Amino acid sequence: MGDNGTAGDIVSENDSIADTNQLDTNGTQNEGSDEVEVSLDLEALEIELNHSRVSSMAVLSVLTKTECLGLRNNTIKTIEGINQLLGLRELELYDNQITRIENLDALVHLESVLEIPIIYRLVLDLSFNRIRKIENLENLVNLKKLFLINNKISKIENLSQLANLELLELGSNRIRVIENLENLVNLKSLFVGKNKITKLDNLNPLKNLELLSIQSNRIIKIEGLDQNHNLDQFYISNNGITVIEGLDNNKKLQTLDLAVNKLKRLENIEHLTQLEELWCNDNGIDDWKDLDVLQKLSALRTVYFERNPVASHQMYRKKIMLICPQITQIDATMCRT
Repeated sequence: MGDNGTAGDIVSENDSIADTNQLDTNGTQNEGSDEVEVSLDLEALEIELNHSRVSSMAVLSVLTKTECLGLRNNTIKTIEGINQLLGLRELELYDNQITRIENLDALVHLESVLEIPIIYRLVLDLSFNRIRKIENLENLVNLKKLFLINNKISKIENLSQLANLELLELGSNRIRVIENLENLVNLKSLFVGKNKITKLDNLNPLKNLELLSIQSNRIIKIEGLDQNHNLDQFYISNNGITVIEGLDNNKKLQTLDLAVNKLKRLENIEHLTQLEELWCNDNGIDDWKDLDVLQKLSALRTVYFERNPVASHQMYRKKIMLICPQITQIDATMCRT
């Protein structure tokens, strides 16, 4: 169970796209230079130059047939050299030294160059860089997934043109307010964990939101989710929540993560009849009567209550199985059938 609220902790969203055309990365090091010279397969649809000591993207302009370009963990400081890559649909610049989002206008052609009716993932990953501002993305109108994990971003802004965006990952930044998302009507997953957010706010326009991760922030109250009827995964661990509330209209919830908060009672969840996983470990729940509500959650299969006062009972696991016989996992241990 993750504690920093990033996509990689919860789901493997940023896995690579398989393709039979791979890059020949057998290279030689230039004399007197730390950068490795790599041979480029101009026919390859997917190219990965991860950990290759690439410092400049300028030499990549010849890759006009490339659809997926991976440049993870290099020393790139400037986004450049991709204006000719009109077929590019996935660009990964994870873990470089980029300070500014720029020179991405060519990606506006992402969808128009496709000749077959297949739904592609249109992905931009600029995680683990030194970016301070979200900017220069207004032309990437076909973008589906945007990863900006672990940068120095303090404000959510300049995303209004990305109406097709389905996943936005802003974990591990310096954001204090959830804002300027009203145009992202197709957004399904929002990750804002490990920031400095104090309030669940401005989420009502996100009618299609299915996953919200706001772990490791400064939230003290569950609120502002009245219009998010399609929410099925809610991760709000490592905050300051004292009362379970504000989930009356979120009846589709299947996963609810309330771990490491300040809860004393298990309450106001009896209406969550589709709930399959409930994580409440590391709280202060001390009354076994509160756990009787689990009887009403017929879909429930996994619960976490370790490091609560109730978990100190010598018959802890047995009592939970008696309350909720369909349970298959208690904490990190599977139940015996």
